[in-house]
Amino acid sequence: MAKEIKTEIVIQATPEKIWSILSDFENYPNWNPFINTIEGNAAIGNKIKVSIHPPGGKKMTFRPIVITKIDEKEFSWRGKLLVRGLFDGEHKFELRDNKDGTVTFIQSEKFKGLFVWMFNPKKTEDGFNRMNEKLKELAEKE
Repeated sequence: MAKEIKTEIVIQATPEKIWSILSDFENYPNWNPFINTIEGNAAIGNKIKVSIHPPGGKKMTFRPIVITKIDEKEFSWRGKLLVRGLFDGEHKFELRDNKDGTVTFIQSEKFKGLFVWMFNPKKTEDGFNRMNEKLKELAEKE
């Protein structure tokens, strides 16, 4: 069984500007209402530490592995609960340059595993949308 959350927002800014905000992990606690922290060297194959706090949910910390990092285009990681196959998630940020002074920011996550049927994605999707709105606000500010 699998579930997927996919949100997107159009931001009037350059890919470079949006990427600079997304890749500045040290500032996440100052602006990001969903992903509170990302720590570690975000290079492909490395483990990072991610803390999230879905609206109305409980804070969670996990240690996924970075699977893609293409500057100004894409960043993703894959995490698991205990052992692979129980509850696995692949989280992705994508930036699509619309070539008109705007970028479509897509945040998605695919969940797979034995326990996915128990997962209600509503709070997580709300968290994605809140983060997307704050990212838009920051990127369009200056």
